[in-house]
Amino acid sequence: MKVDVLTLFPEMFYGVFGTSILGKAQAKGIVSLNALNFREYAGNKHGQVDDMPYGGGGGMVLKPEPIFAAVEDLLNEADQDAQSSAAAKSAEETQPEASSAKQPRIILMCPQGETFTQKKAEELSKEEHLIFICGHYEGYDERIREHLVTDEISTGDYVLTGGELPAMVVIDSVVRLLPGVLGNETSAVTDSFSTGLLEYPHYTRPAEFRGHKVPDILLSGHHKNIDAWRREQSLLRTLTRRPDLLEQVELTKKEKAWLDQHKRDE
Repeated sequence: MKVDVLTLFPEMFYGVFGTSILGKAQAKGIVSLNALNFREYAGNKHGQVDDMPYGGGGGMVLKPEPIFAAVEDLLNEADQDAQSSAAAKSAEETQPEASSAKQPRIILMCPQGETFTQKKAEELSKEEHLIFICGHYEGYDERIREHLVTDEISTGDYVLTGGELPAMVVIDSVVRLLPGVLGNETSAVTDSFSTGLLEYPHYTRPAEFRGHKVPDILLSGHHKNIDAWRREQSLLRTLTRRPDLLEQVELTKKEKAWLDQHKRDE
């Protein structure tokens, strides 16, 4: 996967992209992460990327020219890479094949966008190329929203000074789902929200700490019983902390009965 971020502050991403899981994913060649300063596409001697809004009002609005120019440059580069790959492949085959490269998803980080979820992360993890646009100031020229982007994403109902921090959140959430990124391939599958439920509690050594013991079932070595216990704990934790999630989860009759009994016992 290739990830490009358009921002006025690319230095904010250097440490994030080079450390922990993201850094390891890059080192393995699983993902390419790049932060680009779209001020380079301003097209004026002062490097101005914002202007006063038509109709008056406070704040400054990001101009369309530098954003469009930066995205188009990335798209042209992606097309050239795809053509080169197709040419190299056709040279090895008797029948040349047309390039099957998917068009990048162009994502606007915006408080007005779709609220980011694990389901959205899983959807984006299937893409080959993601382009994130991080704005500052009062907002974006509406033509960017209407005629350039494919997705608008918000990480919550609050306002930040820019789209950089939300973009980092989305990128981290997406990249960790790529095959080979996590050491244990089942980790992402059992995460909270991946199953529709909150994740069950975890324990490790020592078996007893300051009088608090690990549940006996986890020490039993009986994997079928452990799996059943973990499922029940996920259901219980979801019921007590995020009962709204249960409306979207497919439950067995036995699980529904177990939850109903638990509600009556409370």
